Amino acid sequence: MKCTVLGAGAWGTTFGQVLADAGNDVTMWAIEPEIVEGIRDHHRNEVRLPSVAELPANMTATGDRAEAVRDAEIIVVAIAAQFARVALAEFKGLISDDAIVVSLMKGIERTTSKRMDEVVREALDLPADRFAAISGPNLSKEIAAREPAATVVGCANIDNAHKVAAACTTNYFRPFVTTDVIGLEMCGSLKNVVALAVGMARGAGYGENTAAMIETRGLAELTALGQAAGADPKTFSGLAGVGDLIATCGSPLSRNYTFGANLGKGLSVEEATRVSNGVAEGVPTTDAVVALGKELGVPTPLACAMSRVLADGISCQEMLSLLFGSEITEE
Repeated sequence: MKCTVLGAGAWGTTFGQVLADAGNDVTMWAIEPEIVEGIRDHHRNEVRLPSVAELPANMTATGDRAEAVRDAEIIVVAIAAQFARVALAEFKGLISDDAIVVSLMKGIERTTSKRMDEVVREALDLPADRFAAISGPNLSKEIAAREPAATVVGCANIDNAHKVAAACTTNYFRPFVTTDVIGLEMCGSLKNVVALAVGMARGAGYGENTAAMIETRGLAELTALGQAAGADPKTFSGLAGVGDLIATCGSPLSRNYTFGANLGKGLSVEEATRVSNGVAEGVPTTDAVVALGKELGVPTPLACAMSRVLADGISCQEMLSLLFGSEITEE
């Protein structure tokens, strides 16, 4: 198939390589001329994915929006979540009426508290059966090295989920399918807040017990939020939930974990932003999760504690103390 990836960051470029390895013709769209030239003329993205020495020959790139999406059957969106609505507005009217739009983004829009499926569909005036979300334990650098990994493709139309899954199936990348788009979106965005907290605890010198406590209580929090939003709670026990949580909370390759670790070491939010490699989506997502919890009537002690860290600069010890009230409650 002809596939297009909008956004040539590390994960977008990596997924483009997966699609190319699966036998598709892939066009990357990027706004940066040097990235377009690198991929198109030299089969490299030295700016965002320098670990890959040579991208597949069936990958090219353009900075022209109309050219990028022309005749594409699958269009993958890999833009920073907080800029997605504005960026996608430029593509409205250019995408064919039968193309499937796939989101790799993980986050909640800060200004509206909306999930990325809602943002994409609103920005492109897209029906639910032509939108798909992809989420799972997918650290881009490992997949770029073609290490074995799995993911979940979600679409209201299960046939379209299968179509997208077939387009990204390789001997090292295995997709599963679901119709629970809300669950995938909630897993992918909310786990970033948990990763910030785990990273902070690690950076402050705490060990396995503390990390496990944060992860499991964080999982309970995001499962309750997801269920209140209409997600299937079983989704949170699978690859997109527990699987992604394990990967994101346990690896320095995770931007959110690394950002949190820098906070735990005593850096301010501004300092951590300067030294972090790329956007940590958990930072803008934290307050959005707090707002969503209030809207749905679901307690969010972990997100509220991390919000205090980001806004007021409280210590890791203070953050951990806010996770639990003084009363003993059932798990």
